[in-house]
Amino acid sequence: MSSVKTEDSATGTGVVNDGRLVYKDKEVNENARPEDLSEMLAAGTKDVHDKAENTQFVKDFLRGRICKEVFKFGAVALYYTYTAMEEEMERNREHPHIAPLYFPSELHRHEALARDVEYFYGGNWKSQITCSTATQRYVDRIRELGRDDPVLLVAHAYTRYMGDLSGGQVLKKVAQRALKLPPTGEGVHFYQFDTIHNAKAFKQLYRSRMNELELDAETKERLVKEAVKAFNFNIEVFQELEELGKTIEEDVLDGGPVHGDIQGDISKCPYYAAKMAASGGSAYACQMAMSVLRNPTGQVLLAVWIAALAGLTAWFFM
Repeated sequence: MSSVKTEDSATGTGVVNDGRLVYKDKEVNENARPEDLSEMLAAGTKDVHDKAENTQFVKDFLRGRICKEVFKFGAVALYYTYTAMEEEMERNREHPHIAPLYFPSELHRHEALARDVEYFYGGNWKSQITCSTATQRYVDRIRELGRDDPVLLVAHAYTRYMGDLSGGQVLKKVAQRALKLPPTGEGVHFYQFDTIHNAKAFKQLYRSRMNELELDAETKERLVKEAVKAFNFNIEVFQELEELGKTIEEDVLDGGPVHGDIQGDISKCPYYAAKMAASGGSAYACQMAMSVLRNPTGQVLLAVWIAALAGLTAWFFM
């Protein structure tokens, strides 16, 4: 559930407050050069990143408006995606463009995702899950690259891991609160990088190694195009999850905004919606009404109650 924005040389501490995100302590890489691969990826994926972060699924997730069933399916999608990517990275670990970026103990996520999926589905989880259509297209592309064009795996690895490191802690807290998950980490192991003690330093190391790869201009452009494809694959998965959510008759839990300082830069993560308007007031009442009124029982009574609440809220915020 974490397509990620390619790094734009800025990291910081995110604060979620009333549905908005604020940033502080940002650091700019003064040594960055336009021809650096990390800079090319940031510039080349800006538009598609904006598109990804403004999908309805992403906005709802950050607001804490996601039901457990959809979150479970998202974890399954991530499990298949990361398993494919990490198996192909493992298979090509001696490739000259893969070896410098091969950090299995620090970065690999498929085992953590297996724990999360097992938490949601139980001990026989492998017999209960299937790869969705959109996820399968993503997986097929990764397998194709691992077999025929391993250098392009760099775009997928960088796009995913750097964003996971940047926004993971924010998303973990949102999910725990919205879904009432245990504070001990069950269900959200994916977001926890136990062997990385300084995410900022590790990301700097990763970018440095990537920029030092011996790549010609044509290959760099191909990597940028592949990163755009990675975003589009993730957008398809988001859209698939959004449609799935419409078919599930389960009250959407609203975890509300997460207040206070949260380590991580959510702007590097797909679930960051920089243009997201703060939710609240009568608009919030209307959102809740739409969710509840899917149930025909008590529609008339609820309609009256929601109308009264909206009027009162509008008066309060005048």
